[in-house]
This record gives sequence, C-alpha cells and structure tokens, in this order.
Amino acid sequence: MNEEIHYKQCKKCGTELTDAFCCRCGSPKTLPKINGKYVISEVVSVLNFDKGIFYTVKELLIRPGENVHKFIHSDRKRLVKPIIFLIVCSFIYSLTQQLLKFEDGYVNASGFGDSAITNVYEWIKKNYGYANILMSIFIAFWIKLFFKKYNYNFFEIIILLSFVMGIGMLIYTAFGMIESIIKIRILQFGAILGFIYTSWAIGQFFDKKKKMNYLKGIVAYILGMITFYFLVVMLGIGIDVLMKFQ
Repeated sequence: MNEEIHYKQCKKCGTELTDAFCCRCGSPKTLPKINGKYVISEVVSVLNFDKGIFYTVKELLIRPGENVHKFIHSDRKRLVKPIIFLIVCSFIYSLTQQLLKFEDGYVNASGFGDSAITNVYEWIKKNYGYANILMSIFIAFWIKLFFKKYNYNFFEIIILLSFVMGIGMLIYTAFGMIESIIKIRILQFGAILGFIYTSWAIGQFFDKKKKMNYLKGIVAYILGMITFYFLVVMLGIGIDVLMKFQ
C-alpha cells in the first residue's frame, strides 16, 4: 500500500508542481498517508519540547511578552496557536478538577437559587474553553482602552490573552492538584499567583520598563472579568423574566 499521495498539480492553487513544494503557495507535492505512524507523529509534534505545548508553556512562563511579540510580528510556527492553547489548557483544568474533585473557586453561583443565572454559571463551569474565549473579549476591551497608545488592534490583544489566560488555567490546575494531595486549602494562592502572572505578562508585552503597565494590566483583567460576570447575571435575569411571560 502506498505510503504517500503524489500530485502533479497543487491541490490548493492549481499550479503545476516541479519541485517538492508549490512555488506559488508553498503546499507540498507529496502528502503522507494518514495512518498510525502519521497520527503518532502529529501527537509528538504537539507535545515535543522544541515546538509544541510544552515548549509554549515553558516560553510563556519565562518570557511571555517577548514570545507573544514574536508570534504577532515575526514567528507564528514555534508556539501552539493561541485559541487552541487556551482551549487545551482549559480542558486540562476541567478534566483535572473533575477527577480530583478539588473545590472550583473560579465560578460560584451560590445565592441565586433555582434561577437561570445558576444554570448559566453551571454551563461556564463545564465549558471553560468557550467561557474563557468569551471572557477574553471583555478583558480585551479594557486592555485596548488602557493601552490604546500602543496601537495594537483588538484581535492582537485577544491573542495575548489566549496565551496568558491559558497559563493562568495551568497555574490554577497545579495548585488544585497539590491541594488534593496535601489536603490543605491552597487554591486561593493559585488564584493570586495567576493574577500576578497575568499583570506581569501584560506589562511585559506592552512595555516591561514601565511599572504602571503592570498595574493597568491587572486592573484591566479584573474589570473584564467583572464585566463578563455582570452580563452573565443580566442574561440570567433576562431569561427568568422571559420565562415568567410564557
């Protein structure tokens, strides 16, 4: 059975292929057959330390601002794609929390009783990948407002937040695992460390020499979270009002 698929014309742009790669769009002339070997190679490429999830985590922990700068302006191949990174990190948190049963301190819907607000909060708890993406929209709004002189557009700020919030989820996951092992409540320290990392990473990204940027970063992050959860409550109230008229 053939292990490779060969093309005479580029399947992407239709250009006649005379080399290993298309001279017009860069697509390969030969595609490897999708089999067990291919799947394993893809998994390894995601997990390796030179280019993948572990490399991305390491670089974002050490030099977050510099690496996000490189991703936006020059090199988008070394780091995992930002939205995928955020979803993967959120999935790791959700899976770990469900397996170890440590108390979830991110979302607390107590006090709302049997209302739509409680149901919306439960959805957020079970879908952190999507919820964090939604939350990043509101955080990005405040960052854009506080750092408007740097001329980064909204989508570039979303990229920054996807990386930063992903690392924050991993920090929280690590503290949850430790709490489950030693049976001492330390999860709140994970939340504090996550906020410290966030302010540091945002400040580094915009200008690491200006101390005020670190403070503005954490304030923008907190205001974005408050805005998000305020709108969640308003959404729940709106659903409850509509249900009463049915």
